[in-house]
Amino acid sequence: MRRLLSLLVLLLAAALPARAQVPVATLTGVVTDASTGEPLPGANVFIAQSMAGTITDRNGRFTITGVPMGALRLYVSFVGFEAQSRDLLLREPRAYTFEFAMQPSAEIAGEAVVEAERDDKWQERYERFVAQFIGETPNAALTTIENPYVMSFEGSKLGTLEAQASEPLIIENRALGYRVKYFLTSFRATQTRTSYDGEPLYEELTPANQEEADLWAANRRSAFIGSFRHFLLAGLAGRLEGQGFKTYWRNAEQGATDRIGSRRQEFDPSDLLADGEVPNEHILDTDDGFIEIIFAGEVEDPAYRDWWSAAGDGRITVKRDRFQTSWIRTENGPAIVDQKGDTGTPGVTLSGYLAFERVADAVPKEYRPGR
Repeated sequence: MRRLLSLLVLLLAAALPARAQVPVATLTGVVTDASTGEPLPGANVFIAQSMAGTITDRNGRFTITGVPMGALRLYVSFVGFEAQSRDLLLREPRAYTFEFAMQPSAEIAGEAVVEAERDDKWQERYERFVAQFIGETPNAALTTIENPYVMSFEGSKLGTLEAQASEPLIIENRALGYRVKYFLTSFRATQTRTSYDGEPLYEELTPANQEEADLWAANRRSAFIGSFRHFLLAGLAGRLEGQGFKTYWRNAEQGATDRIGSRRQEFDPSDLLADGEVPNEHILDTDDGFIEIIFAGEVEDPAYRDWWSAAGDGRITVKRDRFQTSWIRTENGPAIVDQKGDTGTPGVTLSGYLAFERVADAVPKEYRPGR
């Protein structure tokens, strides 16, 4: 299996264009207090899910250079103010200017600490949050939240759980070698569905030695291979089957979690991404159904089978090894996919194995496996 993964990395790297050939833009702007008009120095401004970010200067101004064309979300956050974001579709390599007038937040700083001290159920709620947010994969075991005291929760152990964070979560991923500042805006988990919204900013950790550096490099490749971004990049290169992906189509009545193979239909990989309005843009649309993705590069982790059974109706049991199986759906209309494998709004809903791998198994959007 490791030989197959190495081959997939090599083929994907050969199929992707060199980064230097991608035209880039510059994002500049100013962040102010909406109530006073005064600049906000020290505000976080970054491209969501990436390592590209900065903080505003004493005049509230920011500049981010070398931004590739395509879809992205520009995110701005400042303690005591409501976060703001802009979903962008950059089509010209030029300078773009933005103004962000931040509204004061109604939340009270430190409220999460008070709840943690007074609520004897906080710890069990926190453990459930970690399992659903960080994940339950082997990488999750090496990923920790360094400031759990900013968390507050509502709900019960077996029912709905909602979580808030009064400050960005600081997450250290010792499996992949990243320090992540995660700006969580919402989290809700039930027995059958988990949804959360927020944006991460990545920073590479410094390895202790060459052995750790090599381990992180291998783990990052493994996390990328079989991911949704890998799937889209393989589709853009016309190499879905060559990269180990098999696609099927299911109608909405069958549901995404129907594992009976005879109820799915063959799906032509060339139909996955239609041409967009301009070059280097494509359209992903599942119409009124689901696209089933089977990745033959890796089998499902045993922890996934436990997670799947727990999230199901109690009748689903999988005892044999299976290739990683997922389902995608464009619930709110067609999604734009750019040349980097980034999707614009509305987004794509993931279920199955792609939903099992969460924060602990995510790499920055600019990551690509080396040759």
